[in-house]
Amino acid sequence: MNRLMTFDKYRVFETEFAGRPLKVETGKMTQLANGACLVHYGDTTVHVAVTASPKPREGVDFFPLSVDYEEKMYAVGKIPGAYLKREGRPSEKAILTSRVIDRPIRPLFDKSMRNDVSIVCTVMSVDLDCSPEITAMIGASIAISISDVPWNGPISGCSVGMIDGEYIINPTEAQRAVSKMATTVASTSTRIAMIEAGADCVTDDEMYNAIMAGHEANQEIIKFIEGIKAEIGKPKFEFASLEPDHDMFEAIKAFAEEDVKVALDTDDKTVRDERLKPIYEAVHAKFDEIYPDSEALIDECLYKTQKFIVRRWLLDEQKRVDGRGMDDIRPLAAEVSVLPRVHGSGLFTRGQTQVLTIATLGPVSDKQLLDGIDGETEKRYIHHYNFPSYSVGETKPSRGPGRREIGHGALAERALVPVIPPVEEFPYALRLVSEVLSSNGSTSQGSICGSTLALMDAGVPIKAPVAGISCGLITEGERWMTMVDIQGLEDFFGDMDFKVAGTKDGITAIQMDLKISGLTPEMIKEALAKTHKARNYILDEVMLKAIPEPRKELSPYAPKMYTTTIPAEKISEVIGKSGKVIKEIQA
Repeated sequence: MNRLMTFDKYRVFETEFAGRPLKVETGKMTQLANGACLVHYGDTTVHVAVTASPKPREGVDFFPLSVDYEEKMYAVGKIPGAYLKREGRPSEKAILTSRVIDRPIRPLFDKSMRNDVSIVCTVMSVDLDCSPEITAMIGASIAISISDVPWNGPISGCSVGMIDGEYIINPTEAQRAVSKMATTVASTSTRIAMIEAGADCVTDDEMYNAIMAGHEANQEIIKFIEGIKAEIGKPKFEFASLEPDHDMFEAIKAFAEEDVKVALDTDDKTVRDERLKPIYEAVHAKFDEIYPDSEALIDECLYKTQKFIVRRWLLDEQKRVDGRGMDDIRPLAAEVSVLPRVHGSGLFTRGQTQVLTIATLGPVSDKQLLDGIDGETEKRYIHHYNFPSYSVGETKPSRGPGRREIGHGALAERALVPVIPPVEEFPYALRLVSEVLSSNGSTSQGSICGSTLALMDAGVPIKAPVAGISCGLITEGERWMTMVDIQGLEDFFGDMDFKVAGTKDGITAIQMDLKISGLTPEMIKEALAKTHKARNYILDEVMLKAIPEPRKELSPYAPKMYTTTIPAEKISEVIGKSGKVIKEIQA
């Protein structure tokens, strides 16, 4: 007998966001996932599914979360251009969006959970006035919230533009074309959880006000999601925490703490690593028998011991592992014309972080053609970032750029786009490649500084030089403090990596990574002020002393392009003569 399928759990929730309808459907599709929803924002539609493994993954010392943002060409009525006529590896834009969604979501999971969690956001229809990236972020928050996966959300996200001094929430395609900034803000109900921004040299105050406008707009959607969760949310499942036993940690810390303090107290990463090796050996020699089959947990206890020491130094003594003050920058060096035959090169060194950027000029026809679901079809300024294993003293084969490399390259590209001269003034395509030679924190910001040097060395008439710097954060309850130019350990053991790039006049890019649930307005304001002062110092004291302005002449190895202005009457004369010749030929 035929039976008609019914969807007893099908629900529809509706609201408005920035003056456009937002509709969420649940219970009809994707019955076997832990949580799923179909989100419509205007005519943009994104399907989001969340799944979790029933048991923890063995042999890992991290929370295994994956976030994938999938662009389907049918969403914009296109057939893929590749030979196979189907979507292949994700585009760079899709990878960057996956990272933007991941960053505010990840800190809200319990760090001791080892169950695999997968979030897949599939873009099925695109209305260019309603961002699929923002729709996917909201959908991910809803899907996890209503699932049985333990999570301390929800979050909401929005984009903020600025036109004639007015802030626009989720600007339309036409508004984005004339906006002075493109800032994505994700929030919890109390704090700012993520910032990703590109801007045309806006002031600190303009950026801060944009962030706060986005945070305020997010609150209505968070209430909307909390209402959905209250109605249809599943009870959260329990999981086995794989955190080291408290007594084990205290015993190992008591045994090794003083030796670890001595090992960490140096500005040289190589010396630090060598000092730690015998400590690890001594700890394992003592505790492997006491805690059999727990080598990974013993290593985790040693890691937590280092973290405890570094955080106590910072919070209680305002002491950094390399002896700097909280607002001090590591030793700096800058050099140009490092390579003889390339069109431009710049070497930037900050402590043990060193980046060499190479600039290549080509005809405008070398521009990159883009085949995606947004309105961008080409770009003439391209930035690539490479992070080889030797930069951290490791041995690992190169397998092409990963998500991190793509993300850092995109950040450097976004930071420099506002100062690149228009094609009418400089008729070239530009490709910059940042090679990380040595890494001890803030390589993405080092690549921004190296890229400015390379552009000026290549004779590109940039509007202003750009520098980048990071700001870190340590929190404990209501106590918190920030520090400028964080190195590797402060990144690993701290709570924030707040990267800001800009000229002396304004901000061109921001990327904020957090390990806590969010920032207060006061933390953001202090980070913006400190990074502004630091990047001005880097520009004045180091970069502009290496090369004070772009070279007047291009490299002899660069292609030569010319621009000329033809009077309108000459164009009319040429067109008239051409028409006369064509008629004579036809006769």
